[in-house]
Amino acid sequence: MTTIIAIANQKGGVGKTTTAINLAAALAERKKKVLLVDLDPQANSSIAFFEADDAMPTMFDVLADGRTPMGTVVRATKDPHLFVAPGKLALSRLEVHLAGQFDAPFRMKDALSQVAKNFDFIILDTPPALGILTVNALVASTHLLVPIQAAYFAIEGTDDLLETYERVRSRPNPDLKVLGVLITLFDKRTNIARDVHEQIRSVFGTVLFKTRISKNVRLEECPAYKETILSFAPKSPGAVEYRKLAQEVVQRVEKDRIARHAEDAA
Repeated sequence: MTTIIAIANQKGGVGKTTTAINLAAALAERKKKVLLVDLDPQANSSIAFFEADDAMPTMFDVLADGRTPMGTVVRATKDPHLFVAPGKLALSRLEVHLAGQFDAPFRMKDALSQVAKNFDFIILDTPPALGILTVNALVASTHLLVPIQAAYFAIEGTDDLLETYERVRSRPNPDLKVLGVLITLFDKRTNIARDVHEQIRSVFGTVLFKTRISKNVRLEECPAYKETILSFAPKSPGAVEYRKLAQEVVQRVEKDRIARHAEDAA
């Protein structure tokens, strides 16, 4: 069964796209076949791999008309295990474009059903908003990963995301589960980062990943060179941490799979 992970947080600047790109790369390094889907109108996950090309079909074409095959937008990268379905700025118009469409929340799920069997993991990078794109991602996913910056007011707004998650679980996607909460941009030198870490731990408990993603200049630099942190600076703290995160993700997914099988057998 393909694991589909929506990486979502309506707050901007929490390392969401950085996590989408480098988690996908770390899973690919483990010989998992991975598709990274860019649903953010800023298209940073796409730009990290390719030059902008207006002539190429993107996720906007797939979601806007419901007729563009998902397979036509999937593009290979330098890593033979990692593929990307790019986005573009036009995704910002999707909310208006799909207004009144009865199947609007299910466009992503329908699109992924065409290609899911070809991948072990599909990572969905979502915009910093709780609009139609994020809802599409949650409806289509098996799991939700929430990155939270180690900063003051970090948890503010998380209630809205979790409320949306519960509403999606209540009807269109009852199988959706929270895979984990990830602390990002962590600076162990500051008291506020350590205090926020403890605050987040007290709120989320075991849902919190053991791995933390530290503030790292290399993580900021690598997209400019069309590289992931694993290829740009493979021995850097950022690369080490995303490898550890990938290991945790694989372990949690496998544990969840075993639990689901046990429930089905009961």
